[in-house]
Amino acid sequence: MTLFSFELLHQDSQTSARAGVIHTPHGDIPTPVFAPVGTQATVKTLTPVDLRELRATLILANTYHLYLRPGAELIADFGGLHQFMQWDGPILTDSGGFQVFSLSGLRDIDDTGVTFRSHIDGSKHRFTPERVIEIEEQLGADIIMAFDECPPPGDYDYNVQALARTHRWAERCKAAQRRPDQALYGIVQGGIFPELRVQSAEFLGALDFPGYSIGGLSVGETKAQMHAILEVLHPVLPAHKPRYLMGVGSPEDLFECVARGVDQFDCVLPTRIARNGAVFTHQGRINLRNARFATDKAPIEPDCQCYTCRTFSLAYLRHLVIAKETLALRLATIHNLHFMLETMRRIRQSIFDGTFAQYRQDFLANYRAVPEHKRGQRNLS
Repeated sequence: MTLFSFELLHQDSQTSARAGVIHTPHGDIPTPVFAPVGTQATVKTLTPVDLRELRATLILANTYHLYLRPGAELIADFGGLHQFMQWDGPILTDSGGFQVFSLSGLRDIDDTGVTFRSHIDGSKHRFTPERVIEIEEQLGADIIMAFDECPPPGDYDYNVQALARTHRWAERCKAAQRRPDQALYGIVQGGIFPELRVQSAEFLGALDFPGYSIGGLSVGETKAQMHAILEVLHPVLPAHKPRYLMGVGSPEDLFECVARGVDQFDCVLPTRIARNGAVFTHQGRINLRNARFATDKAPIEPDCQCYTCRTFSLAYLRHLVIAKETLALRLATIHNLHFMLETMRRIRQSIFDGTFAQYRQDFLANYRAVPEHKRGQRNLS
């Protein structure tokens, strides 16, 4: 019995958009898919029941954070993440590589691994490819990531060195894997340099991973640079394997990156901006603190079918935000994740219907994206 497989069901005739399904031991994942981020084994403010009602099919948890607290051994003792957090659907864990390499001044890299200090208490730890695979196997997610180095996108010489290290570590991760019920993805790196990205995709493709992640994007490069890299990678990555763009997923990204062949996304943006009182609409983000909503009896969006919009007015939501009530964070999160998940479901259906190009054009014509100079870089919180 095959525990993990990917079916490519349909390809758009006008773009590189693809629709398929990933089969995992904990259920099927229709693609393209957006995964809510549950860094600490929880999608902030939501329960597993909420996520099921939102029809989430994949969530992400963070290896680095769960290794530090509460510890992979404790989670393994509970039977793995699925039992520990009471989520019975598919789970993906990253390798912790992005977090470790973000610890500027708190880590030392060598060819065998990384020594780092915890951001929590300063304690000293070491990640090697073998140790990371051991931790991810203890956590027990359906999809796991190889340990990689995520370098600054624009430093060519450093990217050359980091790429060689990432490739060696990918081989070691594959050799270290013992559990057959987890799909290990290789991670394509290479910064904003097309030749390095192609080299990485070809090297990792030859290792025949069950899926491929595209790392090192949304870390300071422009949207145009990210799109150019995706266009370069599309014909090089194995067509019969899923492609996962790590840490990317604003509403406009879903359309632009699906159009360039991406199958999987995750991003903290929907939950992070909800905690700051901002919500998505089809015209762009709005700030619930805005005084113009003080007496507004309408929902966030009249046609939205999420619990928040079916039940509450903008005036009430604004009141909760201004009063710093915890319910404000929860209701905004429900809306934002519904917006992202429903948008992705519509994208998938439009690929089957042959209307994706028009849907993309119509959405982007009406949606006011946040200017690039006001966007934060990728983080996990």
